[in-house]
Amino acid sequence: MRRGGYSGRGGFGHHSSSSSSDGRGYHGNPCLTMHQPWASLLVHGIKRVEGRSWPSPITGRLWIHAASKVPDPDTIKAMEDFYREIYAVDGITGINFPQHYPVSRLLGCVEVVGCLRSQELVCWEDVPQSVRLEGLTDFCWLCENPQKLVVPFEMRGYQGVYNLERRIYDGAVRGLTPVQGPLPVKFPLPDPRDRSSLKPGSLTFDAPKSALQKSPSVTAAIAGARAAATQFSKKDHNAAAACTSHVREQCSGNGDLPSIVQGSTAAYSQNLDAEPLRRPRLEYGASSRLVTVALKELKQLSGSERGGGQPVGRS
Repeated sequence: MRRGGYSGRGGFGHHSSSSSSDGRGYHGNPCLTMHQPWASLLVHGIKRVEGRSWPSPITGRLWIHAASKVPDPDTIKAMEDFYREIYAVDGITGINFPQHYPVSRLLGCVEVVGCLRSQELVCWEDVPQSVRLEGLTDFCWLCENPQKLVVPFEMRGYQGVYNLERRIYDGAVRGLTPVQGPLPVKFPLPDPRDRSSLKPGSLTFDAPKSALQKSPSVTAAIAGARAAATQFSKKDHNAAAACTSHVREQCSGNGDLPSIVQGSTAAYSQNLDAEPLRRPRLEYGASSRLVTVALKELKQLSGSERGGGQPVGRS
């Protein structure tokens, strides 16, 4: 059975990520370009929620491509520390993080099973606490069944959600291998008979009763993750948004280039939502200092908790 696709306009439509006969269906083989380390963390099953400022335009298989920016060590450390802390809340330790974070590569795929507002996810008591702690952005794309490519494919990324070229898809689909994350999640559907029922506004909750209690070390880890995600200035966001129309003109309906999926507004959240055709100038100074300060605070808090005989990251 096909999952319905999110229209990007406040409700689910009837689109699917299944391929058409010629591989150029409207949502034929949707792909999303993400910065590292977020891209690899998602494909390796460590990251289960992809945060965006816009709702998912599809459900079903979503290919993940790593953008060309090489991640700096502070960013990698901040995100790995974040996941160590939130998994510890569920009693999970010893996470096997990726050994490498390759760039300009198609890495694998996940299955997007739904999309929720952050306030819905953080209060959802039917999922592990670590998943709820991933709800840091306006919209949360819920991901299952990660698969990685044995040999990542070199390719170029585009704005928003776009369709893979048929020749790339044909090679990639044969090179996938399943991934076992630290704590895989099957997100329960509000209506088991409707596979597109997990959408913004579909959950009812009591916010005061469902609120998460965060330890100081978890709070510091969240601050570090937020700081790591601010590497692109507002100027960079405006530059990416300005070239969206150009990308659509160049790509849509062209058999040699991916076509942009409607409703995939360029935006920034946990990471750069899309890779512009013209790479914007990156400004590292302020964000790098934020990451460094957050990491120092996390280290101090973790050390004090250990000294007090309390498990790190427990709430």
